Amino acid sequence: MLPPPPTYRGRLAPSPTGHLHLGHARTFLLAAARAQAADGRLLLRNDDLDSTRYHMDFVAAMIEDLRWLGLAWSEGPDVGGPSAPYNQSQRRPLYRAALAQLHAARLIFPCTHSRRDVLAAAAAPHEGGADDEPVYPAAFRPPPDAPLPPLGDPVTVNWRLRVPDGETITFQDGHAGPQSAVAGRDFGDFLVWRKDDVPSYQLACAVDDAAMGITEVVRGGDLIKSTFRQILVLRALGHAVPAYFHCDLMRDENGVRLAKRHDALSLRTLRTAGRTPRDIRRLCGVELETPQPLL
Repeated sequence: MLPPPPTYRGRLAPSPTGHLHLGHARTFLLAAARAQAADGRLLLRNDDLDSTRYHMDFVAAMIEDLRWLGLAWSEGPDVGGPSAPYNQSQRRPLYRAALAQLHAARLIFPCTHSRRDVLAAAAAPHEGGADDEPVYPAAFRPPPDAPLPPLGDPVTVNWRLRVPDGETITFQDGHAGPQSAVAGRDFGDFLVWRKDDVPSYQLACAVDDAAMGITEVVRGGDLIKSTFRQILVLRALGHAVPAYFHCDLMRDENGVRLAKRHDALSLRTLRTAGRTPRDIRRLCGVELETPQPLL
């Protein structure tokens, strides 16, 4: 007799670096709708890892806006749950343990080159948008058998994951279909820990999705490149890879994807202008069942 399928676990993972806008709303509505359709659980994770960019006022506003929109979650920083804490800033020991595991397996290496160095290197194409990493030149890599220094505490040097050059990484996206990228060509050795002693987004996100038992990650299509990196982190740490569903991005009247600088389309501004949660859901093209906690 086959074991029962795992219970669906989805997540909302906003970063409190500004007010939520329509693009966030559609992604989070889709995540909630998919969790409801699967009769699963939805959790809220506060991705407040980078303390230089987030503001505490945005955390309260974020939770208020999500509740106003009609979203409900059964686990999160405001309600607790078995995977607590749900603030990334409180989960540092898990990230440090993962870094130590990668170090012991010799899957990472220290990097003293700056972003400017990497961009200036010959044949170092930019991988994506302004916030993405340039492809790390193979010439900058130390040999695989080079002595590996200790991590240090605090960490004072960048650490990168050595990607398997030439390997094609694939996954089946629930919305965008089959996805593939060649490691070392489409993306290079990427940061897992920064020299200012902060874990990277790629490491923290992968570690948390595994630790919280997430079975499907719903997020924007601009993060598909990050998914390939996170698959490699999960694989290196021995974790199962969740399913992925990358949403189409919402764009303004000029075709530019929405960002937190689009204050006119923030949920706060739309609320002040008299828009209702139902209006927002219609604008996003996503409707929910009667909002209630997912048990």
